Amino acid sequence: MRRDTARLVATFGGCGLAPYAPGTMGSLAALVVGVPLLGHWIWMAMAILVCTTVGYQATTVVSDGDDHGWIVIDEVAGMWLAMFPLAPLPLHALRWADGLWLLLAFVLFRLFDITKPGPVGWFDRRHDALGIMGDDIVAGLMAGAILAGIHALA
Repeated sequence: MRRDTARLVATFGGCGLAPYAPGTMGSLAALVVGVPLLGHWIWMAMAILVCTTVGYQATTVVSDGDDHGWIVIDEVAGMWLAMFPLAPLPLHALRWADGLWLLLAFVLFRLFDITKPGPVGWFDRRHDALGIMGDDIVAGLMAGAILAGIHALA
C-alpha cells in the first residue's frame, strides 16, 4: 500500500486530522457511516472485516509504533464492533429509542478506549500495528458484549 493511500485510510478520509479529539471524531464518523449498515448484518460484518484488515495494513505503513492521534481507522473498526449487536435492526424501523442504543454503543466504546481496562491496555502497550488496532478491536468487542447483554435484558 502506498504511503499516501495508507495515510488516507488511517485518518478515515481525514477525520483523524480534526484539531480536537480526533479519536472521538473518528468514532462519530464511524457511527454516521455505520448507521446505514443497520439491518444488513452481513454487510456490517464484512465492513468490519475489511476495515480491520485494510486498517492494519495502513497502520503498518504509516505508524512508527506509536498510536498517533490522527490514526483513527482503529476507532472505526472498534466502533462498528460496538454497534454490531444492533445490526439486525433495519434502518427504516429505527425509533428514537434506538438512537439511545447507538449512543450507548458510542459511550461504552469511548469509555473502554479511553480507560483501557484489562486486555485493551495490554494491546495498547504493544507499540506496533497489532497494538494500535487491537486495543480498539477489544474495546469494541467489550462494548458490543455489554450492549448485547443490556439489549437482551431490556
